[in-house]
Amino acid sequence: MIVWISFLAAVLLFLALDLGVFNKTPHIVSSKEAGKWTAIWVALSFLFSGVIYWLYGNNYISNPDGLKPIAASMKFITGYLIELSLSIDNIFVIAIIFSAFKIPQKYQHRVLFWGILGAIIFRGTMIYFGVLLINKFSWTTYLFGAFLVYTAMRMLFTGEDEKFEPKKSFIYKSLKKLMPISNHMDKEHFFVKRRHITAATPLFVALVVIEVMDVVFALDSVPAILAITNDPFLVFSSNIFAILGLRSMYFFLANMLEKFAHLEYSLIAILTFVGLKMLLHDFIEMPEWVSLAFIAVSLLVGIIVSIKMGKEEVAEENS
Repeated sequence: MIVWISFLAAVLLFLALDLGVFNKTPHIVSSKEAGKWTAIWVALSFLFSGVIYWLYGNNYISNPDGLKPIAASMKFITGYLIELSLSIDNIFVIAIIFSAFKIPQKYQHRVLFWGILGAIIFRGTMIYFGVLLINKFSWTTYLFGAFLVYTAMRMLFTGEDEKFEPKKSFIYKSLKKLMPISNHMDKEHFFVKRRHITAATPLFVALVVIEVMDVVFALDSVPAILAITNDPFLVFSSNIFAILGLRSMYFFLANMLEKFAHLEYSLIAILTFVGLKMLLHDFIEMPEWVSLAFIAVSLLVGIIVSIKMGKEEVAEENS
């Protein structure tokens, strides 16, 4: 319990410093600044795998599966890479949402900050019940596995995510029925008072839509990491590190999302792999390094192919 409390306290401390010190004044986050923070979060995540090794090696945390320290560290890194890779689709959708509601760049960080707080609560709840279900009803592993394979096939053959239109979504229409919505911004405020009526600004609307969409994406990502481990601390901590790094990664990639258009095939490969791993877990036992290697190679290939294809497309346009 001390480890859990310390971890959550550290996360909340950083978030407080983030909004109260580093980003106290709304500003446009440059690619250079975002790149720096992205590198910091990736580095911290890999360093934390060392903390995981130490915690599990000294029995400072409950270890129901009897994981060896090196296995726990590898499961954390694998889970982190899965969450990070599946966040790419989330970044595309966030960009669409900000564009649809015309959110100025200097206020986007504020929306994502509060979005992270909500994501921590929702992801934590989903992880808790996911682990509970798998531990109590082992057959749910097959359901999660089948769902991941289905999701991968749907991405491959339909490309549904590209057609998302925030202002035509059920979320936006439902919100309009629940409260007055203003089309005008009021600096960084989520609500504005007009003629004795308190209305939600586009900032709040964008926050709600992003929050709901994160829950939708979590329906894929949480079962995916449960294919790697059902250790609550490993699942939760890898999720949190991926979520904390999502904001800086968004600002870093926001202006070059088109360059990574082919990365979706890597996500399809990863979802299919972890789905099959869950479906076949009673018949095939895979070493930790195999999962880690497959996910890392899938991401690397997707990035290289995206960059190469992007250069060829630019060359064709200029010719």
